[in-house]
Amino acid sequence: MSGGGAGTAVRAPRGAGRDRGMATVWTAFAACVLCVVFGAVLALGQAVAARHRAGGAADLAALAAADRALWGEETACAAADRVAAAQGAAVVRCVVRGDVADVTAAVRLGPYTPRVRARAGPPGALSGREGPEGLPAAVP
Repeated sequence: MSGGGAGTAVRAPRGAGRDRGMATVWTAFAACVLCVVFGAVLALGQAVAARHRAGGAADLAALAAADRALWGEETACAAADRVAAAQGAAVVRCVVRGDVADVTAAVRLGPYTPRVRARAGPPGALSGREGPEGLPAAVP
């Protein structure tokens, strides 16, 4: 008598039940790995954005300070503070020597607080080289 009566059970091949649910485990693991990678990329992007904001603020603050350098260090650094604040940054250090301004600005963005230094002034004063008659030398 052959056929599948009520009393016969269909047997699965040996080892077939061991893999049950493994696709779910691997999918969950892959999703976790992708979340970690995505979080790391976002954190790196935030750090780079903070660095660029600090660089721009430092550059503009140094230009403002160099513009006011002849009026004294206090006035020049006050101008640098105002410009940096308008960029969402803070001046950490401001030094004016002659007509060259040296400014360090910091920006707080999330857990990152990068500091960037910028200098501004006449071309000859920044390179340290002078040509004939005190004019700036051509920089190669």
